Amino acid sequence: MTTDCPWSQDAFLTTLAFAAERHGDQKTPAGFPYITHLASVAQEVMAALAAKSGRNGTLAVTAALLHDVIEDTTTNPEMVAERFGPDVLAAVMALTKNADLPKERRMPDSLERIRAQPTEVWMVKLADRIVNLGPPPAHWTRDKMAAYQAEAETILSALRDASPFLARRLEQRIAEYGKYRE
Repeated sequence: MTTDCPWSQDAFLTTLAFAAERHGDQKTPAGFPYITHLASVAQEVMAALAAKSGRNGTLAVTAALLHDVIEDTTTNPEMVAERFGPDVLAAVMALTKNADLPKERRMPDSLERIRAQPTEVWMVKLADRIVNLGPPPAHWTRDKMAAYQAEAETILSALRDASPFLARRLEQRIAEYGKYRE
């Protein structure tokens, strides 16, 4: 018996290698190679795809692996378009915060652009925040943690309809995140 995978395994491997190369020696706040963050976001998206069929899994997983490549590396949009096509570029650009905007406008602007994309892109943002709601960096103040938690609630409110599975996961992570502020 065979079942169709909801995403291309070949695309996953190609994208993972590209993301690993582009992020190079970057580290997560916990000190792990940055590719672990990207793989964790992709894993959350894959779990959501497995929970509900009928999605463009290849777009979702590819965007998950590339969601920070323009924002955090020297990769330009043309490189992403050439390697992965216009749909993936549109997804990555929506997930990339506009550094030219004042800080308080960056997330609302990004959420507006994400909501203009297919729901698979929304899923990536939900998954990214799920992954990011682990233990905060040691230097974060309680106020910074509270703001980050509030921003997670804004993301959940704006994008929850994309995936009940990811919405439940993010709700749980938001509730658990409060323990770090105690």
